Amino acid sequence: MVPIQSFSYSAFGLNIFSDLYFPELKVSSEYSNHKRSIQVKKSYLKELWAKVGDYSKMYVVQEGYFLFKAPGVGIFCIQDGNKILYEPSGENDLGQLRLYILGTCMGALLIQRKILPFHGSSFSFNGKAYAIIGESGAGKSTLTSALINKGHRILTDDVIAISSKEYGVPYVYPSYPQQKLWEESLIEFNMDTSNFTALFKRETKYAIPVENHFINNPLPLGGVFELVKSESENVKLTTIDGLERLHIFYLHTYRNFLVQRFGLRKWHLRYTASFAKNIEVYRLTRPTSRFTANELATLIEETVLKEELVHD
Repeated sequence: MVPIQSFSYSAFGLNIFSDLYFPELKVSSEYSNHKRSIQVKKSYLKELWAKVGDYSKMYVVQEGYFLFKAPGVGIFCIQDGNKILYEPSGENDLGQLRLYILGTCMGALLIQRKILPFHGSSFSFNGKAYAIIGESGAGKSTLTSALINKGHRILTDDVIAISSKEYGVPYVYPSYPQQKLWEESLIEFNMDTSNFTALFKRETKYAIPVENHFINNPLPLGGVFELVKSESENVKLTTIDGLERLHIFYLHTYRNFLVQRFGLRKWHLRYTASFAKNIEVYRLTRPTSRFTANELATLIEETVLKEELVHD
């Protein structure tokens, strides 16, 4: 029986039933697959924290759940891969509350469900999904925005959910039609910041709707581009081979410290090794001294097209 909630959504290949309104998410009326259903609901978590851990800590990991707090935002608990519980702080900033639920909470829940969450953005190219992964501030969303401007469509921003469908092929599952871009990127793309909503107080990062450029069906993973910054003046593309691929995949797993804490290190290694040899993995190096997103987007297009010609 489907739990009665105020809102139902679809994202990350999951049916989300929530008592909290998410303007970012796509509304869904799908109720058939209960195994893919999760709940998001308000709860009282201070008592649970008092029972299981030192309240001076920022997080507690126990078998079956991950409990953490975000000062000024709230307390969150992710349970058994099917529940995200939250208790807002007195400040009650719903925008930041939603950011944590769709970010850290969802990343933890995906790991609990053995769905691989990469930290990055993904876009579609000739029927396949390509992931752009990297550290915070590497420019992943900006590069994806440049690819959107060249006619490509986005599947996800920030958290990339990867899971196998048939024949063990890894698929990227869409999240929701929104990007997060810094003001300097908007200026480079000639976008007026007054048209968008700031994500954080006193910061210049904005929520950018991309409904018209969003693809809402899962696509097979075609390749991975790791984006890194450099003091060099030139962009550079290198191929990543062998065991280094597995290192990069672990490094850029979203909230990867939870993999070990949940006892899933062997699963992560086996799963990433199962597809690492079947896709292309590259490192894109960009200079910090100038704006290179458009140049990098063209380089990605040329690289993917070249690989397609080789495999045809």
